[in-house]
Amino acid sequence: MILRPCFAVVLAALLLGACATPEQAPPVATQAPPAAPAIEPPPVAEKPVRPGPLPLRPLNVRADCRFRDETGYNGALKLDVSEAKVRAFAATVNIPKRGACRFDLKDFRQTRELPAVELSQQRGKCVVRVWEQGSRVTVAFQQCEKLCSGNSHNYLWPILNDRQDGSCA
Repeated sequence: MILRPCFAVVLAALLLGACATPEQAPPVATQAPPAAPAIEPPPVAEKPVRPGPLPLRPLNVRADCRFRDETGYNGALKLDVSEAKVRAFAATVNIPKRGACRFDLKDFRQTRELPAVELSQQRGKCVVRVWEQGSRVTVAFQQCEKLCSGNSHNYLWPILNDRQDGSCA
């Protein structure tokens, strides 16, 4: 078999090409991918600081105030407590369409001084408690139906006295 020179050259090139090792790709960079920005965990919320117990100290307060809200609920408070001894107490609360409640020291005897001042009705079940909460003094009523007219005792709220401005609510 006679080969044509052109064909022989092409065949030789193919044979040589088959024996040759393929060209290798350039080495891939071995650098690590850029680091993602560090994600910091959210800050741990500190436990809220709870106020400690109220200090156990004798109550001292003087109040002579009136209050009224937009519904017509109104009243007045006169209170004088010195070293946890009640010297004066009178309160009136008028509740529209329900009646009124009236309290006077002459109807009570003091039964407790600490941690809260307590007045108990001499001839009944009514108990009035007075205590401080920060700058406020609370006067609360319990089982005072006989000192109220109508069904106003069901709508009787504690009276709050703000010592800073002398107001009541």
